[in-house]
Amino acid sequence: MSLDMKWFEENEARIPKGKTRTRFAPSPTGYMHVGNLRTALYTYLIARHAGGTFILRIEDTDQSRLVEDAADVIYRTMEECGLEHDEGPDVGGPVAPYIQSERRGAYGRYAELLAEKGSAYYCFCEKAESEEDSGDFDRGDDPCRSLSYEEARARVEKGEPYVIRQRIPHEGTTTFSDASFGDITVENKTLDDQVLMKRDGLPTYNFANVIDDHLMGITHVVRGSEYLSSTPKYNLLYEAFGWDVPVYVHCSPVMRDAHNKMSKRHGDPSYEDLREQGFLTQAILNYVALLGWSPRGEMAEREFFTLPELAEVFDIGGISKSPAIFDLEKLTYFNAHYLRSMEPAAFAAAAEPYIRQTVKNPAISVSEIAALLQQRCEKLTEIPEKVDFFDALPDYDAELFTHKKSKSTPESAKAMLTAAIPALEATEWNNEAILAALASLAEKLEVKNATLMWPVRIAAAGKAVTPGGAVEICHILGKDETLRRLKLGLEKLN
Repeated sequence: MSLDMKWFEENEARIPKGKTRTRFAPSPTGYMHVGNLRTALYTYLIARHAGGTFILRIEDTDQSRLVEDAADVIYRTMEECGLEHDEGPDVGGPVAPYIQSERRGAYGRYAELLAEKGSAYYCFCEKAESEEDSGDFDRGDDPCRSLSYEEARARVEKGEPYVIRQRIPHEGTTTFSDASFGDITVENKTLDDQVLMKRDGLPTYNFANVIDDHLMGITHVVRGSEYLSSTPKYNLLYEAFGWDVPVYVHCSPVMRDAHNKMSKRHGDPSYEDLREQGFLTQAILNYVALLGWSPRGEMAEREFFTLPELAEVFDIGGISKSPAIFDLEKLTYFNAHYLRSMEPAAFAAAAEPYIRQTVKNPAISVSEIAALLQQRCEKLTEIPEKVDFFDALPDYDAELFTHKKSKSTPESAKAMLTAAIPALEATEWNNEAILAALASLAEKLEVKNATLMWPVRIAAAGKAVTPGGAVEICHILGKDETLRRLKLGLEKLN
């Protein structure tokens, strides 16, 4: 062996052993799409369920796809979601560095070791690296495969440009085992001699992944099922090095519909988009967890889980082979549950910026409006148009006073408002007093409460659908504003 084996042995000695280690390894492309978030979540849950270590690794070797500040999006999203990593670029750890481009010195040496072992070879052909995945590359025609190691090294020493390719056996089969898909066997002749090291000295994604996963002691590799076809080549690399193969967990894609995968290109929402659309992080995480995984045993029927609860019940066996369809309506259902389950003060804090988009009057209480909204709200973004009438009475049609179920007609509404204005003028201004005044007035007028409440609410709000009834709306508006609006309603009816 001409290579310094001591360096390789030192790397082996650094690898943490003895417990579950998983990694989330995104490329910094500027957003976290739903499939990526699901990979991060499953990777986190496998580690937490086993009491293991969760690692963040940034894969930035594909320089053409890099987006400035994209790593910040990854950190921010993971922090918001509570997916706290134990090791990573920002927190360090025993197998640093955790950014792929900072590890670039190692990959070439491992590729050279493979070449010396005969499991890879130097290729000097003028073949475009972009052809590699086209399916047109016929490995058997590569003349460099038959060069001796010594011959190839002599050409390298002369400065000839080269790539290093994996030498796939021509004969036999490769079998790998996946936690979701079981054992998969492929014929080696169907695999191409993929490039491991490019001419620019950077590793390909497939090679860097295997090296980093081994050197970081990764025990479980979670990734999309589109990587199933590359996995036999990964296995052959592990075997060539004499390394243990990790547990593979391939997840089927998240689909927009029965035929199309979700993608940013088609305008499908990223995590940040969903947050902007008024969805809560807890709801997004809970829903995403169930896109391709379901709890088993006594938890099988359960839908709602906090992150710690997910960590407790998550097992790989619950991951499905079938693609999952992302359904915004179902996410909205989860979101409504989480909004309604919040502590009132927490809901008011979350709702405040949305309330204040349309209710600018500082005299109007945010917490009182929030109390009306909490059980009637599915997404935070619905709030501004639900409550805009508190700030300014909209221009409405007198037709709104007509309501069959409440037995309200323009004539009855006129009579009700005529009686309600003096009754409310004489009332103290709190919910109980307003309710008592209106209920006793309805009794005195010998009408059902609804016949009186409908026109009072319409005059106060100028809308057919409102969060809260007449009493709550009048109380929040205050006495003067309520009476002003009721008088305007009476004028409209006159």
